[in-house]
Amino acid sequence: MTETMRLNVPLNALRAFEAAARHLSIKDAGAEIGVTPSAVSHQLRILEELLGVDLMRRAGPRLELTETGRVLAPELTAGFTRIIDAVGALKNERKLGPLRLSMLPTFAVHWFSPRLATYPFTRSGFELLISATQTAVDLTAGVADAAVRHGKGSWPGVLAEHLFEENVALLGKAELATKDEASLRKSIERANLFLSQHRRENFERWNDTLPGGPIKPAAITIVDSAGLGLKAAIDGAGLTLVGTEIAGQDIVAGRVAPLLGHQIPANAGYYLCYPPALERDRRLRNVRAWMLAEAARSSGATEEIR
Repeated sequence: MTETMRLNVPLNALRAFEAAARHLSIKDAGAEIGVTPSAVSHQLRILEELLGVDLMRRAGPRLELTETGRVLAPELTAGFTRIIDAVGALKNERKLGPLRLSMLPTFAVHWFSPRLATYPFTRSGFELLISATQTAVDLTAGVADAAVRHGKGSWPGVLAEHLFEENVALLGKAELATKDEASLRKSIERANLFLSQHRRENFERWNDTLPGGPIKPAAITIVDSAGLGLKAAIDGAGLTLVGTEIAGQDIVAGRVAPLLGHQIPANAGYYLCYPPALERDRRLRNVRAWMLAEAARSSGATEEIR
């Protein structure tokens, strides 16, 4: 950074002087910037000492600017006005632009995307900018406006709106589900299980509680997401353990089917998360209402599947 780009006096002191110069009142300046009159006076003294000049003086009961103060004050007012305008324009752009919505790829592909035909994209206040990532984006840093997360519903600095809990089951091609249990177990023991790295504990618990005793697939291939495992099962490459809520559309369409009639709670769910500052944002309220309605509708469909 060049020398001309450095600010060698405190910004708070400049702000205090600019407000006092406009109001010609220490008290009114303090009220505007949210500090006590004594704090304004302190900042003025700091500024005058750093600059080596007097900027304001008392003329009886009145406060007036010195010649130097009259030169500096309008320049500071213009500068602070530009800052206020720039920040205001950015806030308006975020308020009027699309809601930046982040979500996990598995949720995006298998739950969110199949329902987009019902989303009112053309209505004002429903505009979206959708991104899918395995990383939990930092909503408090403004990386996105809202996000769909998987977990127990507690993340620091954000509000979490519960969409649905998750139950996991073993899924495979629909024709496998037509076999009797003995034949199905033999098929499973010859199959490759595509297991998400996040589902290891779920599979152990599912297998330990399986009526008739646990099973041992011929191979277990660890993948980085439940979505990849589900795609492998849909393509007939093997089996997968996944949430029946996420796979609901694929089950209804007959692309996969639950096997062995056994499922367990995942002890986690999906949540729409957003910073408290956006709680009253029209765009957030719109997408929230739509997602909650879809989740409620899907919950009924999932009960039928079970």
